[in-house]
Amino acid sequence: MTTTQKDPQDVVAHLGKLIHGIKVAMMTTVDSDGSLRSRPMWTYDKDFDGELWFFTNDHTHKVDEVEKDHHVSLAYADPGKDRYVSVSGRCQLIRDKAKAKELWTPALKAWFPQGLEDPNMALLRVSVEKAEYWDTPNSRMVQLVGFVKAVLTGEKYHPGDNQKLDRNAPVRRN
Repeated sequence: MTTTQKDPQDVVAHLGKLIHGIKVAMMTTVDSDGSLRSRPMWTYDKDFDGELWFFTNDHTHKVDEVEKDHHVSLAYADPGKDRYVSVSGRCQLIRDKAKAKELWTPALKAWFPQGLEDPNMALLRVSVEKAEYWDTPNSRMVQLVGFVKAVLTGEKYHPGDNQKLDRNAPVRRN
């Protein structure tokens, strides 16, 4: 995979495109004993602006975990399109009816039968601090040709693009 330095805004925009359409992310939190726990979370298709939102019941183990340690990681994968994204940031429990209404979809009734009036419904907001993605936009045949070429020539195989984003780091220009 190639790792060239891109403008951070371009990386954020591309990150949003990569996440778009992936329905489920695995959210990892830190348990009280320091161990890591992961669970699937439903992802919302909206323009990525550096924050990711998730609906949750406010009386869950994950809520207890993020209230004690705000660090979380989210893993997105779409193997069919060779898209993989890992983000980390700080998570916060939010009770905001207006934001919930903005993000609400009818499918959420499966988890919240009372809809937006569910007294236990809350949101988790993840403010993304770091991210990395691996993206192979080429077809399988193009990837295979590149792989065979690398084997035959002894050159390193570069199947796609790999970028890192640190929203708190100073911008470096090449």
